[in-house]
Amino acid sequence: MKPMVEVEDAWSRSGSVESLVEELASNDGAKRQRARERLVEMGATAVPALLTALSSPSENVRWETAKALGEIRDPRAAPALVDALEDNEAAVRWLAAKALIALGRRGLVPLLEGVVRCTDNSWLKAGAVHVLHTLVREGVAPEAAPVLEALEDIAPRVEAPVAAYHVLQELSRKQAD
Repeated sequence: MKPMVEVEDAWSRSGSVESLVEELASNDGAKRQRARERLVEMGATAVPALLTALSSPSENVRWETAKALGEIRDPRAAPALVDALEDNEAAVRWLAAKALIALGRRGLVPLLEGVVRCTDNSWLKAGAVHVLHTLVREGVAPEAAPVLEALEDIAPRVEAPVAAYHVLQELSRKQAD
C-alpha cells in the first residue's frame, strides 16, 4: 500500500476534476489528451462533471468528454450519450455511439427511450441504427432487433417509436419478474 503522502501528491499532480475538465478546452491537443486520461483514471468520480461538459459549446470539450465517458463506461452517462447522438459535430456523435456500444445492455433502455422520444432527428436515428446493429449482431441485445428493423424501414418515424416502446415494455416485464 502506498503511503498517504504519495497518494495525496499524486492527487494534487493530477488536479481536481473541475480543472481537468477545463483543460479539455485547451487548444493544445496533448494537454487535452492528458486531462482526458486523468479523468478516465478517476473513473466514476469524474462522471458528473463530464456529463455537464458533454453539453459544452466547445467541440473539443464535447469530443474529449464523449471519448472519456466511453472509456469510463459508467451507465449514468447513457442518457447524455443518447442526447449526444444529436450533436452538430459528426465526430462527437460517433464517439457517443461508440460509448453506448461500450455500455452494452446498460445503455439499451436510454437508447430505446431516445428512439421513442425523437425519431425525426436523422442523426439520432443513424446513431441508434449503428448502436443497435452492433448490439444485436454481437448478441448483447437480440430483443432490440425489431427496433433496428423499424429504424431501417421505409417509415421509421411511425414504426420505430412503437417497436422501441414494445421492447421497453418487455424489458420492464422481465425486470419485474
